[in-house]
Amino acid sequence: MGQFILWLLIIIIALIIGAKSVIIVHQANAVIVERLGQFSRKLDPGLHVIVPFIEAVRKVVDLREQVWDYPSQDVITKDNVAVKIDNVMYYMITDPVKSVYEVQDVDQAILKLSQTTIRDICGNLTLDELLTSRQVVNEKLRSVVDKATDPWGVKVTRVELKAINPPPEILEAMTKQMKAERDKRALILESEGVKQSAILKAEGEKQAKILSAQGEAQAIITVAKARADAVRVYFDGIHQGNPTKDVIAIQYLNTLEKVSQGTATKIFLPYESSAILGSLGTIKEIFGSDKEKKSK
Repeated sequence: MGQFILWLLIIIIALIIGAKSVIIVHQANAVIVERLGQFSRKLDPGLHVIVPFIEAVRKVVDLREQVWDYPSQDVITKDNVAVKIDNVMYYMITDPVKSVYEVQDVDQAILKLSQTTIRDICGNLTLDELLTSRQVVNEKLRSVVDKATDPWGVKVTRVELKAINPPPEILEAMTKQMKAERDKRALILESEGVKQSAILKAEGEKQAKILSAQGEAQAIITVAKARADAVRVYFDGIHQGNPTKDVIAIQYLNTLEKVSQGTATKIFLPYESSAILGSLGTIKEIFGSDKEKKSK
C-alpha cells in the first residue's frame, strides 16, 4: 500500500513537471523564456519544451497591431485657447525582447509619450491652424512617437485625432464668424451676378444696334444699286432705240406736266429748255400744216 502511494505521487509529480515543461505558443504571439532569472530565448509559435524549475516564461507578447483609444486631454493652443483632444493610436510590437526589457509598461509609456507630444505640437499652433491642419498634426505626432518608441521595439503605424473640441463660447464665436463669411460671399456672388447681367445686356444691345445699323446701310446700298441699275437700263434703252428730238421733246413735256402738278408756285426751267421749246414750236407748225391740208 505504501509503495502504491509512492508511485502515485511520483506519477503525479511527473505529470506536473511534464505540464510545466511543454509550452504551446499560439500564432501571432511570442513567448519570452528566462533561465534562472536571465533572458534565455524567444519562443515562436508552435510546440516547445523548457527545463522545469530552471526555465520559466516571463511574458507572452501579442505581435498583432494594437489599437488604443486614449482618453480626452486638455491642451492649450498658441493663441491661449483650451481645447479637448481625443486621439487613437495604432502600433505593433516588432521586437518582443525589447518591449519586455527596455520599458516597464509599453502601453502606459506610449500613452504618456503621446500626451506630452500632443501638448507640444498643439502649443505651437493656433486654433484655426489646429482645426485646418489635422492631417499634418497626425503625421507629425506619428513620426515623433514612432521615433521615440523605436528603442522599445514598437512600430507606430498610424495616429488619428478623433475630435478637437473648443470651449462653447469659442464654438459660438466661430459659428457667427462662419455665418458672416457665408453672408459676405453670398452678397459678393449676387453683386457679381448683377454686374455680369448688366454687362451681357449692354453687350447685347450694342450688338443689336450694330447689326441694325449694318442692315440699314446694306439696305441703302442695295436700293441705290437697284436705282442705278434701273437708270442705266433705262438710259441704255433710250440710246439703243435711237430716239429723235421730237420724242425727247414729248418726254420732256410729260415731265414738265408732272412737275407743274406740284404745290410750288414757281417753276425754274433750265437754260437748255429754250432749244427744246423751239423744237416744240416746230412740231406745232408741222401738226398745224397737216390739219390744214386735211381740211382742204
